[in-house]
Amino acid sequence: MKPTTLEVDYLIVGAGAMGMAFADTLIAETDATVAIVDRYDQPGGHWTVAYPFVRLHQPSAFYGVNSRDLGSGTVDQDGWNAGLGELASRSEILSYFDQVMRKTLLPTGRVSYFPKSFYDGPDPQRPDVHRFHSIVSGAAFEVTVKRRTVDATYMNVTVPAMVPPKYEVAPGVRLITPNQLPALREQPSHYTVVGAGKTGMDACLWLLSRGTDPSDITWIMPRDSWLIDRAHTQPGGSYLETEAARRRAVADADTVQELFARLEDDGLLLRLSPDIEPTAYRCATVARAELDQLRRIGDVLRHGRVKRIGEDAIELDQATVPARAGTLYVDCTADGLERRPTVPVFDRARITLQAVVPCQQVFSAALIAHVEADYADDDTKNALCAPSQHPDSALDWIRFFGDIQERVVRWTADPALLEWLGTCRLLGRRLPELTPEQRTALLPVFEALKLKLEQLLDQTNAVAVVN
Repeated sequence: MKPTTLEVDYLIVGAGAMGMAFADTLIAETDATVAIVDRYDQPGGHWTVAYPFVRLHQPSAFYGVNSRDLGSGTVDQDGWNAGLGELASRSEILSYFDQVMRKTLLPTGRVSYFPKSFYDGPDPQRPDVHRFHSIVSGAAFEVTVKRRTVDATYMNVTVPAMVPPKYEVAPGVRLITPNQLPALREQPSHYTVVGAGKTGMDACLWLLSRGTDPSDITWIMPRDSWLIDRAHTQPGGSYLETEAARRRAVADADTVQELFARLEDDGLLLRLSPDIEPTAYRCATVARAELDQLRRIGDVLRHGRVKRIGEDAIELDQATVPARAGTLYVDCTADGLERRPTVPVFDRARITLQAVVPCQQVFSAALIAHVEADYADDDTKNALCAPSQHPDSALDWIRFFGDIQERVVRWTADPALLEWLGTCRLLGRRLPELTPEQRTALLPVFEALKLKLEQLLDQTNAVAVVN
């Protein structure tokens, strides 16, 4: 069968959140033509296979695409998020992305959308021609790309339903993903949640919200994490006030331990147990009421990652503990924020979407599209959109904060970019509008802050070498 041919300015591979945010801004700010190829049957990427009870951890006001609000901008009146900005559910997010595709992108006549299709790559003989095929019909397509191919899959977001666990599970052990929890038909004698990230917290909170006695839950927590207080990530929050508190904590701390103590005292970071020093930081966000609920679970196993679950015992990195008969295990170990090596965002005929601000993927994708539309050369574009790895360890908070400070310095030097940032709802908070004199006065502050962050990291590395 002869392939169908088409010609576009941009080929976007992936209709997940980042691909949609990029396409939305590009279409809004240029007259480009775009083809979007995606393996799923509807827009939304990993949301299409996420567990049914998942919600955003950040307010809906900061998520989605720039041109269309997600949610109604209301504050939750009940539940553990009461008093804080609404958190969109999986079904709301999927409906939202479908609306973006059907009512924003496709009606322009400049977007072609190919769901349930697999991207096969460029033609070896013709680098500007790319191939994909329909997973359903097998129909083949050849796309001549006049400007760039956009990889919106590089961040490789995964949820438990997409990958098997990395540990061994003995025959006879009952293990499910969180997707299967709402379909339970009978109560097991005990629940064991495996994994301590966002998914693990969500699974524990779902069980508690359905009336499960905390004594009936075991939580396997390879690492404790520093958590963000959702109250500090609300629409209309003061960027200057929050950043000033972070800067003070950095400036006044003599050790990494003292830094985190100051951040905790200021309410900027939270932890599950006051007796355990967290070693992880992955941008997980909680309301204090949710944290209070999680603290009700007393049986928390902190012996590293699971190596094997047997009928009689659970083998962990640092211990082997008895397994309770009749336990239902809930696997929450898929790495939703895989730590990927960074690559240049703009590289000749290719754009690779990555987080420019750590853990703010949709804002980053919209910013990359704006920079692609408004700036001429790749060196300038890459300077404005330097990618940042997802944080993983507690020390990555220091790198995370340093990355943000560098971007603020760079962006506030560009009045046109600063004006665009002021209109971008996905950023969440308005950056300060600085006069040239104010910016000049702040540069030594940023330099001193950068030096202090480097000193804290060097101090920790020196201690690690000695030990």
